[in-house]
Amino acid sequence: MAIENQINKTTLPRDEISLRDLVLKVRTLIFYLWSKWLIIGIISLIGGTIGFFYAKSKPQLFIASTTFVLEDEKSGKNLGNLACLASMAGVDIGSGGGIFQSDNIFQLYKSRTMLTKTLLTMVEIDGKKELLVDRYISFNQLRTNWAQKPELLQLKFSENDVKDTVSKVKNTRLRDSILGVIVTNINNNNLIVDKVDKNLNAIQVDIKAADENFAKCFNDELVKNVNEFYISTKTQKTLQNVKILQHKADSVKAVMHGAIYAAVAINDATPNLNPTRQVQRVAPVQRAQFSAETNRAILTEMVKNLELTKMSLLKETPLIQVIDEPIYPLPVKAVSKKIYLILGIIGGAFFSILVLTINILYKKIISGE
Repeated sequence: MAIENQINKTTLPRDEISLRDLVLKVRTLIFYLWSKWLIIGIISLIGGTIGFFYAKSKPQLFIASTTFVLEDEKSGKNLGNLACLASMAGVDIGSGGGIFQSDNIFQLYKSRTMLTKTLLTMVEIDGKKELLVDRYISFNQLRTNWAQKPELLQLKFSENDVKDTVSKVKNTRLRDSILGVIVTNINNNNLIVDKVDKNLNAIQVDIKAADENFAKCFNDELVKNVNEFYISTKTQKTLQNVKILQHKADSVKAVMHGAIYAAVAINDATPNLNPTRQVQRVAPVQRAQFSAETNRAILTEMVKNLELTKMSLLKETPLIQVIDEPIYPLPVKAVSKKIYLILGIIGGAFFSILVLTINILYKKIISGE
């Protein structure tokens, strides 16, 4: 109480304060807080204890990481040409490779479609086949939380999405909603996709999970699904052109072969033809030969275009090279109990000092001094 009275006495008129009085007030406040060291110490220990047990309650996380680079010959070539032209003009546009110039790859990894497809993938863990979504539900003990909801306990997932059966519309809606929640949780808590270095075309995909097998299997399947989707999408148009040209080339070749066989068949059908009746042989044979020659010329051009399109397909197909992939045992990220203990002590000390300071200021304001 003596210290509190001293704080109240070291005042000037309400609207005036000197530097000396300010220093005195601060010094007196420090003495006051020092006199309350026992309270501050107890609250600090309580905060440290809370921080320690909080860190202890957090499960350790296994981290599965895959690092890969993608080489896109077509994009790289075009960018290289542009860079050369720009350098001639005195402009530096930098360098890079295709998809890594945008955030498309990151959004693709975080997309609901890719994550749902990965969750519904069947994998073999410890000799037992199960869906990754069932594994996720198991180690997160979600079915325990669903104990009061029978419709959730009876929910089954499958690799095949059955959505055309009227009797299963309700289950389909429920299943999709659960998958949506799991996808959101994975995006927020388990999945990290980023460049290894902003100057490099290498991407790292990390999956953090309390279950080691889930982390590795989910990482492997997600990288596989996304990369396959990217390659198929990038080459889809050219691949369709290859199929169309191949079908037309096969059709022309079949017609040409048919015309050749028709000409020979006509000769075989008229072995002892009357010289005065040559029209029965010459006209059909020449017509078949003309058809064969015409289709041969068409086939030559089509084969040339087909080969050019195949070369274009090879150039457009990106090369994805995995640098590092997750292997057992996975690295473990555990919450540091020591750090949380120190943070708890600091937080407790700060809180107690703040409360004591507010308390003495409140008393001063109430007293009107």
